[in-house]
Amino acid sequence: MEYDVLIVGAGLFGLTMAERLVNECGQKVLMIDKRNHLGGNCYSEFDPETGIECHKYGAHLFHTSDERVWEYVNKFTTFTNYVHKVYTTHDGEVYPLPINLGTINQFFHAAYTPDEARVTIAGQAATAPAEPKNLAEQGVSLIGQPLFDAFIKNYTAKQWQTPAEELSPEIIKRLPVRYNYDNRYFNNTHEGLPTDGYEAWFKNLVAACGDRLEVRLETDYFDDPEVQKLRAQGILTVYTGPIDRFYDFQFGELKWRSLNLEKEVLDVDDFQGCPVMNYADLEPRYTRIHEFKHFHPERTLNSAYKDSAYAEKSGKTVIVREYSKTWHQGEEPYYPVNTAEDRATLAKYQALAREDENVIFGGRLGEYAYYDMDKTIAAALDKFDELKKRWS
Repeated sequence: MEYDVLIVGAGLFGLTMAERLVNECGQKVLMIDKRNHLGGNCYSEFDPETGIECHKYGAHLFHTSDERVWEYVNKFTTFTNYVHKVYTTHDGEVYPLPINLGTINQFFHAAYTPDEARVTIAGQAATAPAEPKNLAEQGVSLIGQPLFDAFIKNYTAKQWQTPAEELSPEIIKRLPVRYNYDNRYFNNTHEGLPTDGYEAWFKNLVAACGDRLEVRLETDYFDDPEVQKLRAQGILTVYTGPIDRFYDFQFGELKWRSLNLEKEVLDVDDFQGCPVMNYADLEPRYTRIHEFKHFHPERTLNSAYKDSAYAEKSGKTVIVREYSKTWHQGEEPYYPVNTAEDRATLAKYQALAREDENVIFGGRLGEYAYYDMDKTIAAALDKFDELKKRWS
């Protein structure tokens, strides 16, 4: 097959672009990915020992208030009514997150009304400088010293492996505080998980493209001879890998945070009673534990699943301990560090990218940006709207 477009990376940005290019513009697309699966870091798989769907690269929860995105994704999957809730362990006690009236009253052993809690936190936050210069000062300005020290300071130090006093205030400027008992993690209009799992969603999307989309997994853009020929021919390319790698690191590496994820199967029905438990103190060294069976309680409670592909074995659960680490080449980049130095380096790569009309950079790696899933899809739809003008 001859191809009109090459897409590098089968994550959400690449998949969305492929589907739109095929079904709206009639393009013939080759999509490659060096991994052996679709979906990038959103990929999940069913654990063979327990039957539990596990998110291979850490928990991914779909939530959005973008109606265009919600309408688009529902073409390829339905969603459960899952609502994400997180808890945190501090000094041997469990508290609800994000910080809300329940967290505040439990921590201070109080029974504050919403107005009383606001006054209390405002008084504690007043000790912060008027213009915070680091994450610690910014955090105290938002929630006061006691709550910051308990729930943010040491968790952040583990997450970034850097003291809060040395981190940018930008990292924490949107720290939420609720003065009611709402402990939903997200505030979006729509929330849920793909009913049949993430992999089924991505396969449905590929199937919707028919024979005008060819997918080649375990294919590296930089090493595959046939792909290199297409590259030399100047084929229109949607590239979702690291932008600095594309330009052979000529301006240096962009810095990332990475993760170590340690999976364990346990012979208990329920290990922690919730999907995600954070650990706010310096010890243990992991930042949180995921227990994946809690993402799909309907599969445990609904007898219709007993004889299905989602049948979970009783008496077993899967947990994953998450450790934060510094990224090195060859490891999976997760979160852009995004220092002033990184932004200056990125600007140099973006200047090169603007000179190449045949390469479109997208996704978290291509744009060096931390995207939620819905924002990745929205960015792909917007970029497609620009691109389709070539064939109009």
